[in-house]
Order: sequence, then C-alpha cells, then structure tokens
Amino acid sequence: MSDQRHPFAQKLIHYGTIALTVLALVLLGSWRSPVLASPARHYTELTFPPLPEIELPDYTRYEMDNGIVVYLMEDHELPLVGGSATFRTGDRFEPAEKTGLASIMGEVMRSGGTVNHPPDRLNQILEQRAASVETGVDISSGSASFSALSEDLAEVFGLFAEVIRQPAFPQDKIELSKTQFRGSISRRNDDPDEIVGREFQKLIYGTESPYARTVEYTTLDNISRDDLVQFYQTYFQPSTMILGIVGDFDTETMRSLIEEQFGDWQPAPSAADLTLPAVNQANQGGVFLVDQPQLTQSFIQMGHLGGQLNSPGYVPLSVLNEVMNGFGGRLVNEVRSRQGLAYVVYAYWSARFDYPGVFIGGGQTRSEATVSFIQSVLAEIEKIRTSPISDIELARAKDAVLNAFIFNFQTPAQVLSRLIRYEYFGYPSDFIFRYRREIENTTTADILEAAQTYLQPDQIVTLVVGNSAAINPPLSSLAPGVEVIPVDITIPEAVTSRQ
Repeated sequence: MSDQRHPFAQKLIHYGTIALTVLALVLLGSWRSPVLASPARHYTELTFPPLPEIELPDYTRYEMDNGIVVYLMEDHELPLVGGSATFRTGDRFEPAEKTGLASIMGEVMRSGGTVNHPPDRLNQILEQRAASVETGVDISSGSASFSALSEDLAEVFGLFAEVIRQPAFPQDKIELSKTQFRGSISRRNDDPDEIVGREFQKLIYGTESPYARTVEYTTLDNISRDDLVQFYQTYFQPSTMILGIVGDFDTETMRSLIEEQFGDWQPAPSAADLTLPAVNQANQGGVFLVDQPQLTQSFIQMGHLGGQLNSPGYVPLSVLNEVMNGFGGRLVNEVRSRQGLAYVVYAYWSARFDYPGVFIGGGQTRSEATVSFIQSVLAEIEKIRTSPISDIELARAKDAVLNAFIFNFQTPAQVLSRLIRYEYFGYPSDFIFRYRREIENTTTADILEAAQTYLQPDQIVTLVVGNSAAINPPLSSLAPGVEVIPVDITIPEAVTSRQ
C-alpha cells in the first residue's frame, strides 16, 4: 500500500514529534538524580564515614618437632592455595670474595630442578597445572613459594618440598646464572638513576659492607658449585624455616600433608652462625660527584645512616615523612611547585627491621639548578628540625598514615605474610596495631623532638651523578671549604679477561 500522505498531515506529524521530544527532555531534566543536581564541591569539603575496625582472619600457628614454625590460614573464597617458606639467611652472610653466591644459589635452587625432577620436567608439570614454585635469597632472608589450584595441592606441595629439600644445582644452570650476572655488571652504569642509588649506599655503609657491596666479575669467578651446596646446607634447615600457607584447604588435612613432606627432615648438627654484620656510617658528611658529561640533568641523593622499625623515633618519623613528602608535602610545595627546581623531590626516614636503614633525600633537576636544589632540600630539613609543624600539617600527615593502614590487610595472604615477617624478625605479632595507636597519639612536639634527635645535618652525605661542566654554580659553592670528591665507577675487569 502506498505511504503517500497529505503535506499538512506530514507537517502535523513532524511538529508533534518535536513537541513530544521537548516534553520528554523537560520531564527528565526535572527528575535528575540528586548527584547531578548537587554543585561540585572542593575535595576538602568531602566527608567520609569512619573506617571499619580491622579484624584478623583466624589462623593456626604451631611448631613441628624438627623446629619448623607453621602458620595456616584458611580462605575459601577461591579454589587456590599459596604458601611460602622463609629461611633465616640472606646474602649478608656470604663471603665478600664470593659476592653473588647467595643470589645464584637462590635462583638455581629452583631453575636447576631437583634430584628426581630435572628442570624441564619440573617446568612442564607446573605449567600443565597452572602452578608455580619459586625460590630466592635477598639481603636478609631466603624464600621458597608455591601457588596451585586446590585440586592439585598435594602434588604441587610435594614438588615444593622437593625443591626445598633436594635441589640438584646442575653446573649448566649455575653457568647460565653467572652469564646473566655478567651481563648486568656490564650494563650497570647505563642508567644514572641506578648509579646514584648504588653508589649512595656504598658511601653510607661502605664499599665492603654486605649492605652495599656489588657483584663483580672476580667474585663470580670465585663461586663454585660446592660453594652453592655448602651455603644451602648451612642455612636451609628445618630449624631456620617458617612455613605459611593460605587458601582453600582444610587445616587438619594440611597439617597431615606438611608432616608427610617435612616431618622426617632433620636439622643439621650445628646451627648456622646468624650474627649480623656490624653497621657504621662510612663517610661522616661530604659532597661526592660521579661525573657523567653526557647528562643534561643531575641525579642527587643525600642523607645519612638511619634506624630500625623498633627504634623509639620510628613512629613520629613516619608522620614526619608525610609532612615532608607527597602532594601537599613541604618539599613538593616549596622545591617543586614554588621554586620550580625539580619534578621529583623527596626525603624519607627509611627504617629496616633488623639493621639501620637510611635517612635519604634527593631528586632530579637540570644541571644548572643542582646547587639550588641541594640547598633548598637542606633548608627544608633544617626548618623541620628547628620549628614545630602546624596542627593542620599534623592532622593531614596522621590521616595519610592512618587511612593507608587498612591497605595492610587487603587479603588473607597479605596478613599472613606480615605475621611471618614479624616472627622472623622477632617483633610482636601486634606490632602494626601498636604502631597505629602510637600514630594516633603523636603530637607536634613528638615530631620536633624526633627531627632534632635523628636528623643530623652534619652527617649528611651528598652524591651527585651529573655533568660537572654544566653544574653552574659548581658544587664547591655549597659551603666555604667544601671539597668535591670524585667517585670512580669504572667496572673492574675480570681476572680471566686480563689474562
């Protein structure tokens, strides 16, 4: 049938459609959501409900006859199980002439497979089950971890135990690891940010300190397979192990599985020497320079030896960190925003669990602004040492610390990891809750006292990685009589290559 209509009728339909559309828009506009109707507010006017009280998930802790400490935490949200074994060791216990030994051992312990499962076969089994087993050694501990679907738990946990108890350490995997280390040595001066971080640690702790020394070609050449086996046998013992498992399992069944895999593991006749190396600040102040003529910016770190998390000043210094750093912090407001000296600027009290950390400041700036940048950071450090912060700064800083507190408890695995860490370093299990209570009670007077006690301008070591010719005014103008000490970062050649 034809759709031809009278012109008047077509106009009537057209205008009628427009009228209905306008009416619909008017009605929708008068029925807007309250959110759209509210005027935009400044972020300082926003209010939020109080954070909920934090409750730790239930967990089981017990100690096996051979000394293994076990934490079990059920979490049935997903059909997954994960676990970790932490060992009392660290590359701080390796001989200086064999620096790199602990890292290579920690890597090859997994990459080299086990006595019963060569590397390729072990990899294949884990890949087929979407599972993983990893190992490693860092500065203050050794670790092994696994993850698996709960239906594969028994098999994967058996492989995890096998990697811990029967690593094969094949020579070809040791050589592969050494080759990778040699590659990283040859590239270690490519990145100025890496240079300043590495060399600053040496200036604070000393080049021979286990907290700062670096792997060299020569130390790699000194490491043999026998060294790996000896290091492993010394430190990877049931008496030095804390095992934590979280996920979709039944606690009693898991206890039986652990007993089956680790119950007959006997500790070594003699305990490993776990005496921590002494720590002293290597340089009492001073200005140091790594001259890099190709750079257009200076990379700067400055600071001195710091403290531990259990030292009396840690809590007020944590609040001080917030006053100094981040958006709204003094350094960003003054050095970055007002003076325009840098995009990155910071100064933190960086504490460690069982050895002194560092108080470290720094940033990056254009070459000609290097001296101004250093002077500005020093001025802010001096300011916070000599006059109390405002009540507004205190409230902002404490809110920042306390509001971030809840992110320590996002998952059961995170909670379990924290419990193990406290046990490992000998801290009370409620350390973080004590920390929160002390943060709440911190006053401006506490922060001033901590700043005067722990921030020591006369001990500050300043390191610049930059173009000496472009740093104008020169670093020697920082103060009368300042001597700028050059730092040599030439990579020592391997003995074999010299021959």
